Amino acid sequence: MQLDRIDRRILELLQENGKLSNQEIAERVALSPSPCLRRIRRLEEAGVIRQYVALLDAAKIGIGLLAFATVRLEKHGDAEKRSPVDAFRQAVKGWPEVIACYAMTGEMDYLLRVEVEDLEHYSRFVMGHLLKHPAVVDVKSSFSLERIKETTALPIAD
Repeated sequence: MQLDRIDRRILELLQENGKLSNQEIAERVALSPSPCLRRIRRLEEAGVIRQYVALLDAAKIGIGLLAFATVRLEKHGDAEKRSPVDAFRQAVKGWPEVIACYAMTGEMDYLLRVEVEDLEHYSRFVMGHLLKHPAVVDVKSSFSLERIKETTALPIAD
């Protein structure tokens, strides 16, 4: 999908504040409301805009620990059964503590972003879920000391 300058500006505005009304967006991009709404609908239908969400302050809802876990899986599974990779991927989707999971290059297979209440909660998660998963061979954890930058906004290239 080709994005023009106005589409890009609409996307920037929505990333800054998803609660902006169509009228407010239209004014800021110098369009009347109807063509602006058509553009937004087109961006939604094309999947450029995936969804609208509320971003929460983790500390204010009792989530005080951000951890990154690198995970290495066993490589071979029984050909007649689901592969260890498929089983792990499915399990990750059911763990609410895992905010993001990425398949990685290098020594480890996956990088997990885990957000929990505290170290005790993280320990329960690792011992009760991660290390009990039959495909998991190794887990290494790192803990965030300070959030320097955190955004959900993607850079919109011109």
